[in-house]
Amino acid sequence: MHSLPSHAMRPLCLNPSLCSSRFPFFSFSIPIFHKFKNNPTIYKKSQKGPPFFSIRCCGSGSVTAKPSWELRRNRAAVQEPDEKVDALRQLFTKPGIGIDAYIIPSQDAHQSEFIAECYMRRAYISGFTGSAGTAIVTKDKAALWTDGRYFLQAEKQLNTSWKLMRAGNFGVPQASEWLNDVLAPGGRVGIDPFLFSYDAAEELKEVISKKNLELVYLYDLNLVDEIWKESRPKPPNKPIRVHDLKYAGIDVVSKLSSLRAELVAAGSSAIVISMLDEVAWLLNLRGSDVPHSPVMYAYLIVEVDAAKLFVDDSKVTSEVMYHLKKAGVDLRPYDSILSEIRRLAAEGAHLWLDTSSVNAAIVETYKAACDKYLMNRGSRGKRKNKQYFESDSLPVGPSGVYMQSPVSLAKALKNPSELEGMQNSHLRDAAALAQFWCWLEEEIHKNVKLTEVDLADKLLEFRSKQDGFLDTSFDTISGSGANGAIIHYTPEAESCSVVDPNKLFLLDSGAQYVDGTTDITRTVHFGEPTAREKECFTRVLKGHIALDEAVFPENTPGFVLDAFARSALWKIGLDYRHGTGHGVGAALNVHEGPQSISFRYGNMTPLQKGMIVSNEPGYYEDHAFGIRIENLLCVQEINTPNRYGGIEYLGFEKLTFFPIQVVLMSM
Repeated sequence: MHSLPSHAMRPLCLNPSLCSSRFPFFSFSIPIFHKFKNNPTIYKKSQKGPPFFSIRCCGSGSVTAKPSWELRRNRAAVQEPDEKVDALRQLFTKPGIGIDAYIIPSQDAHQSEFIAECYMRRAYISGFTGSAGTAIVTKDKAALWTDGRYFLQAEKQLNTSWKLMRAGNFGVPQASEWLNDVLAPGGRVGIDPFLFSYDAAEELKEVISKKNLELVYLYDLNLVDEIWKESRPKPPNKPIRVHDLKYAGIDVVSKLSSLRAELVAAGSSAIVISMLDEVAWLLNLRGSDVPHSPVMYAYLIVEVDAAKLFVDDSKVTSEVMYHLKKAGVDLRPYDSILSEIRRLAAEGAHLWLDTSSVNAAIVETYKAACDKYLMNRGSRGKRKNKQYFESDSLPVGPSGVYMQSPVSLAKALKNPSELEGMQNSHLRDAAALAQFWCWLEEEIHKNVKLTEVDLADKLLEFRSKQDGFLDTSFDTISGSGANGAIIHYTPEAESCSVVDPNKLFLLDSGAQYVDGTTDITRTVHFGEPTAREKECFTRVLKGHIALDEAVFPENTPGFVLDAFARSALWKIGLDYRHGTGHGVGAALNVHEGPQSISFRYGNMTPLQKGMIVSNEPGYYEDHAFGIRIENLLCVQEINTPNRYGGIEYLGFEKLTFFPIQVVLMSM
């Protein structure tokens, strides 16, 4: 799948500057939680970059664009009635609410890239089903922000009561700016604090306060849920399963022991883990709550002498219960997380919180409980948050330790068992791909008409026959001709194209297996490609090979390597509008951090041995064709004849085992 910026891996980090700087260097002192050779750095919110809800347009150059509601010449001037929006507005004046605007983001309470259907609130209220976007409803306006990947889709799906704000285009205000423009001073902006990371909420609060607007946290109810009512899908309740130790490589007791050593070193007595893949990795559990990602909805609190998993116990089988009991992990109801946060503060816990991913409800609850603790102790005024790293300098009473979650890096550095599972799953995946491409070539030569959806379904059929297959790792991108130029294209049965053998065909797909996660893109032509198509393909391939063969010194951040993949395109003035590589989980999320290979140079996380990244340069000619070539790579040590400076040099080992079509190469 094409590489996304780091905020796609942690989607509710809404400011690109925050997302790119959320992965500073940390010092880890034990084997599982590996350490960099740089000095430890405390996570801090960046003060640079665009304001809240900035979504960058993929387009190049300056384009003057208006919101789509000004461009709809063929639709009625009178707004269509929208019962959902009207019902939402009626709640604004209810006792205990009293707001003038309400923001509906795309995320769940864990900042997940993929979310369960019951949490697709923005899609429900607006009718827009794209994966990225933010809806805002005021007492007399409704607006939706999305980026250039989804402009056409949003045009089709939004009714005339909504204004489509083409985020990133010239003349289109950012969401926070728009709120400052349309609301009178003193206005109140409501949010569900569970759906915003603390950093994102603080950023929004800071921006709108400039126009004397107040951010209101509505803890007790989500307004969209109130109008969704009984038609809202039920929360997922499929059973959780144990991720076998032969695939996980390290048992839960060892992982928790390593994490607890980190807590002590950081001057913390407990940590909140809210990212779903981090919870799953740490406890060697997998679930089926979220499409394409083998995770379950849960929070985890690890203390120096205890651990509690907050989860719907109806999903916990006897095997999972025994597995957790052996590791000393107790169960608590999913919805009791805030009461536990209050308990920890009341007991004086120094709580480790990654504010770029932990939601605002949890952080604000902890801060309020800390204030209450100090008030009860007779302390005057508000406490000051401090970060302590020496055990002898701990303050009296609770205090937050605000740093990046140490689990993120530990999960990214695959152990030998995880790497073996990734290699094995890629071999089986390659067998399914070989069957699929042979079948497709035969069908094309028979002049059988096949749609883009037909091909995605057939590939799923071949993959599902492989041992250990569980699911796709994302919606298959199957694009013929011009559709291949749409980077996020997902074909729909009622509107997709018939695959044209005389045009380029791009297929980006992946699978979840019990032992690994795959992601691969191939671009092919079944006829005679043009000279232009061959030249562009060959330059993309040259960039792909250049990155594949790169050798670089340790502590090199991924952005340093990004130019390797672009250089051949740059030589003739071409480029592509996405990152070159994203991290990939081992039988986990297809997108993970903290590593990436991207032109977004704010992410200073160095590539390290055991990390898995994608290598996927591309080129997209609007309304004509798209080209992308993607393999997964594992970072490994390279035995160079010299070691200048006494340091190690690193390179890549391919995980993907599938050929690249030669007919598209310029000889």
